[in-house]
Amino acid sequence: MKTLAIDTSTYVMGVAILDGNQLVGEVTTNLKKNHSLRLMPAIESLMKEVGVAPNELERIVVAQGPGSYTGVRIGVTTAKTLAWSLGISLVGVSSLEVMAQHGYYAKELIVPLIDARRGQIYSGTYRWNGKEVDVVEADRLILAGDLARMLAKAGEDVLLIGQDVSMHYDTFAAVLGEKVKRAAFTHSLPRPAELGRLGQQRSPIENLHAFAPSYLQLAEAEAKWREAKRQDENNG
Repeated sequence: MKTLAIDTSTYVMGVAILDGNQLVGEVTTNLKKNHSLRLMPAIESLMKEVGVAPNELERIVVAQGPGSYTGVRIGVTTAKTLAWSLGISLVGVSSLEVMAQHGYYAKELIVPLIDARRGQIYSGTYRWNGKEVDVVEADRLILAGDLARMLAKAGEDVLLIGQDVSMHYDTFAAVLGEKVKRAAFTHSLPRPAELGRLGQQRSPIENLHAFAPSYLQLAEAEAKWREAKRQDENNG
């Protein structure tokens, strides 16, 4: 199955093309630049480089969040448009689950995280079962300190993964001490190849047009608008 994988859920922009169990090509950048301007040229360039035509693709796989609202929206919108226009299947995969794949062979509890501001993080917990990385706790929005205390109660060693780990490591270390480790910086970015691999194993989205990003919380502007509207209704 020829598969195109797309991840723009953080500053990272990743594109990969797989043909069954073979990785044909992969591009990853980690830049504070506009994904909307760079994504399609990157897809077109990679497909041309590896000699795969659009009509040869059989599946699109996209990182559906959580992460940057704008980034997730760009990735999901592009993936839906491509899948619809090409008449092929679409699969969405958690951005955190993709990051957790760097925990292959880890003995520790695998904890990928993305900064969500104000001391909050997007995170899930995963475990290597000897064959693959399993979900232990689903993705959530949580204060880093609260998650650290929950992990401390579990009493397990913890492996933190992600480029935002440095922003929250001291919080975890203060609670977990020597039980917390962080992955090497070379394992901090999600690989689109892993996204594609996971997506090839999943059932496709049944209702393409209803497929939506996983934000886990409202965008700040929308949250403020809803709160203002609620107050207006209460005052009226």
